[in-house]
Amino acid sequence: MKKAIAFFDFDGTITTKDTLLEIVKYYKGRTGLYTGFLKLSPWIAAMKLKLISNQFVKEQFLTHFFEHTPIDLFQQQCDVFAEKIIPQLIRPAAIKKINEFKENNIPVVIVSASPENWIAPWCRKNNLQCIATLLEVKHGHITGKIHGENCYGTEKVKRIKETFDLSAYEEIFCFGDTKGDKPMLALATSAYYKPFR
Repeated sequence: MKKAIAFFDFDGTITTKDTLLEIVKYYKGRTGLYTGFLKLSPWIAAMKLKLISNQFVKEQFLTHFFEHTPIDLFQQQCDVFAEKIIPQLIRPAAIKKINEFKENNIPVVIVSASPENWIAPWCRKNNLQCIATLLEVKHGHITGKIHGENCYGTEKVKRIKETFDLSAYEEIFCFGDTKGDKPMLALATSAYYKPFR
């Protein structure tokens, strides 16, 4: 059997919804989410017009909803979210494919732009490896900033190559659903775009 590895985007590829929005809705309520969106709408519009970066807007979002939150409390909330809510969002066809890889002893790596705080607990429960965005923490509290770069676009490729020697694999499977996954899909010997609709 050829040595193989599989990389999956998370939000939208494995899940039916964006988990960053869902965790805000879970803890802040729909009203809190929509009020925040209204306040952030000028930044979101500017990003759509490619006037500002995805990372800048994401940091505005994280700052609005999570700035000054104690990291211990935030992680507890993320653990609950990963346990109770994420399973309801998983696409059956996606988890079936992941399990097929696992049954064939092919490592599966989740590569997500969402923070690792709720992606990593879900990955651990499902015996998957995790590469995700890291949040900046100072004095035990979330700042709203991202530590390093948002794990999106070319940063996904950078993080993958920092973790794995891809030359060691004869087969590389990649799964994604947005333009932010295109650089990762380009690494693949077998690439799948929006495969689980």
